[in-house]
Amino acid sequence: MTTVADRLRPVTGHRLFWPALVLVVMIAANTVYRPGFLAVEVKNGHLYGTPVDILRLSAPLILVALGMTLVIATGGIDLSVGSLCAISGAIACLHISRAADPDSPSTVLTALALAFGAALVLGAWNGVLVAVIGIQPIIATLILMVAGRGIAQLVTEGQIITINSGPYRAIGLGHLLTLPLAVLIALAAALLVAAFTRRTALGLIVESVGGNAEASRLAGIRSRRIVFLVYVVSAACAALAGFMVTANVSSADGNAAGLWIELDAILAVVIGGTSLAGGRFSLGGTVLGALIIQTLTTTVYAMNISPQTSLLFKAVVVIAVCLVQAPAFRARFRRRRRGVEPGPAAPQREKEQVPA
Repeated sequence: MTTVADRLRPVTGHRLFWPALVLVVMIAANTVYRPGFLAVEVKNGHLYGTPVDILRLSAPLILVALGMTLVIATGGIDLSVGSLCAISGAIACLHISRAADPDSPSTVLTALALAFGAALVLGAWNGVLVAVIGIQPIIATLILMVAGRGIAQLVTEGQIITINSGPYRAIGLGHLLTLPLAVLIALAAALLVAAFTRRTALGLIVESVGGNAEASRLAGIRSRRIVFLVYVVSAACAALAGFMVTANVSSADGNAAGLWIELDAILAVVIGGTSLAGGRFSLGGTVLGALIIQTLTTTVYAMNISPQTSLLFKAVVVIAVCLVQAPAFRARFRRRRRGVEPGPAAPQREKEQVPA
């Protein structure tokens, strides 16, 4: 006779089930703690409320995590995305601050183009180090992670550049069709990446390179080009996130902008079900992971948890989420509930000594 667990297995076995469940549980817990958590209202034609704020604040993380997903799918890692956020934001704000008319659309577009181009060049630098020279990804991107902060400090001359530009501020705080513009930008980026990776062969090629780069090369796939490409895409996503981060506060701080966002992006990718070993990846899971992290951050602030313990609280929750998603942990937990302990491994037979 089919049990309830057997009937639900196709649902619970889906890679997005557990991240979605964790997000629903967190929203439900916040709703119990604060009954007005899900309240959304319209003011001056714009949507406001905690759910809208979570979506808006998670937009930069979603962008960075999308690029990180592709990098991790190839078996790499990109630790430089936080520094790229700071560099792109610093270059854009520097150009706007020196312009005669900061509110001019042409000034803002020129600033965005300069910053975006610089980010692409730095992403190409990472790609060359990893794909061409063959340096380990964690070392290659660590170089730019450290040096990038210095570049951002040089651009800002160690100061916080403050600007007053309405068009640039709209990137982080503007609205379009009642929704925050940052959310729409992140949504457009996610759909664009999904279209290229799931509607073309590019996604399968990325997964094959991450699964076995040498076998992919022997099969005719130019794995080096794919690895180079994903680091450029990761830099582009980080640049867009840098624009949002600096637009939110109308200033560029080369030391603080995008600080530790690379770690949150890696967490979002892992929570979404993508393996750090490379291979198969889930863009939908990455988006859910970013929303989980931002919801957790909002929860920490709402519960008035002290800054000294907030990081520990977030770490405990993330560990619990990862354990819940792990198939081996769930299987062991089910066996214990049924009272079945995993038996000892069968003893291996000693190899027979063959006389010389």
